[in-house]
Amino acid sequence: MGFVEKTIESEMIYKGKILNLRKDKVETKTGTSYREIIEHRGGSVALAITRDKKIVFVKQYRKAMEADVLELPAGKIEEGEDPIETMERELEEETGYFAREMRLIGKFNPSVGYTSETLYIYLARDLEKGETNFDGDEDLEIIEIPVKEAIDMVVRGEITDGKTMVGVLLAQHYI
Repeated sequence: MGFVEKTIESEMIYKGKILNLRKDKVETKTGTSYREIIEHRGGSVALAITRDKKIVFVKQYRKAMEADVLELPAGKIEEGEDPIETMERELEEETGYFAREMRLIGKFNPSVGYTSETLYIYLARDLEKGETNFDGDEDLEIIEIPVKEAIDMVVRGEITDGKTMVGVLLAQHYI
């Protein structure tokens, strides 16, 4: 195992609704250094597959990218919430679908260099259509794309959201 950095001191720079930012002074092999860490509770992602083998996506404007982004339905884990509860809630809120069959098919860390975030990807099948219940500030378009076409979109660089790329590529194995 490699060298483990020991935290000498830690300063909370910002506490927010979605994330916190802290600055840690750490002991390294060559002395001391600083690490800026984003604390995030993580999130859940739904790889929702319709009966006719289409993946359910949402398209929404993302301010950080200044563009519309095609994504798998996903959401932040609330305090005390289990990741599967997050997935169930977000899938229904964002798409109107309820999944009768759900299982964890993967988890990953989007950027281990500066954030503690872990995302859990759930395969959601045997979907039942209901009503959406968007958050007040959400404006989503629901789009269903055949699995093969979605995989091709990832390969061509037309889908660029990391969690969505991982979920779509996992679809090859589970469909």
